[in-house]
Amino acid sequence: MGAVPLVRVVRSDVEESVHLGHVAVCDADGRLVAHAGDPDRSLYGRSCTKPLQGAVSLRAMGDLPLPDVEVAVMCGSHTGEPVHLRTIRALLRRVGLDASDLRTPEAYPGDPDAHARARERTRIAHNCSGKHAGMLVACARAGWDLPGYRMRSHPLQRRVTAAVTNATGLADLAIGIDGCGVPVHGVSLHAMATLFARLVRPERLGDLEPHARQAVAAMLAAPYLVGGRDRTDTDLMAATGDVLAKEGAEALTCAGVSSSGLGVAVKIEDGGYRAASPAVLHALRQIGALTDVQVEALRAHARPPVLGGGRPVGAMTPIFDLIRP
Repeated sequence: MGAVPLVRVVRSDVEESVHLGHVAVCDADGRLVAHAGDPDRSLYGRSCTKPLQGAVSLRAMGDLPLPDVEVAVMCGSHTGEPVHLRTIRALLRRVGLDASDLRTPEAYPGDPDAHARARERTRIAHNCSGKHAGMLVACARAGWDLPGYRMRSHPLQRRVTAAVTNATGLADLAIGIDGCGVPVHGVSLHAMATLFARLVRPERLGDLEPHARQAVAAMLAAPYLVGGRDRTDTDLMAATGDVLAKEGAEALTCAGVSSSGLGVAVKIEDGGYRAASPAVLHALRQIGALTDVQVEALRAHARPPVLGGGRPVGAMTPIFDLIRP
């Protein structure tokens, strides 16, 4: 199966673009419940794996108590706003570390206002610095090497790979290097939907279950620390309170629905990020995870406007129907 049309872009009543892609909806047993396009499309999990990586770090920390905001930023891809950087510094201080210990690439904040105030690129401004801070704290607590925490052979990264294998049901993972330098795992879209179903129904995650519960609860309690201003995952979690959401690179977006135990994974074929939000919200509406009122509250993400002269002259509209086997 190939990619199918997911989102239509219309300007002044003329169709300018159509984004193709794939959708998979799975339960915690890994059963495909619904799909569009190719649910077995191969990809890297990228930042959508962060809630699971965060759970692995929490397990390695032992009995270290953390507030929800610090757990949430560990599982997020933040926009570099002051609240994110303060929280990451507080997390690192718990084991006597600071931002100089991070091995993220130097970057400017993703938030426009924070970017305008930044004087230079820094490691802490990178959107993955919360995840890296969590990994450093985990290594410090477990007595593992700190400088090499990004290496595939590191004890922490071996545990992450084992967790991804268990959560996806895939025995043989392709492993590459993510943009932030840690290992990234090659999976299928079907597997990512299964992973998110298991995050919200973590009984299938074995010894990681309590830590996955903690990660999910923290993300839902403090969604602003997961993303930030105008981010779809932040706004979706805030609007629903029970739909776990995480955006990833190359227009992969995943969600887990606590009430039904279903996981949803959406991949825009060309990596066009602008189409990911309307597609994932449309998929969630079709499986009953969002009400019309909630979709309307999320309108800026569900039907992003196409601007002309600074005002809306069209919209990006989802155009697919899920197929149920």
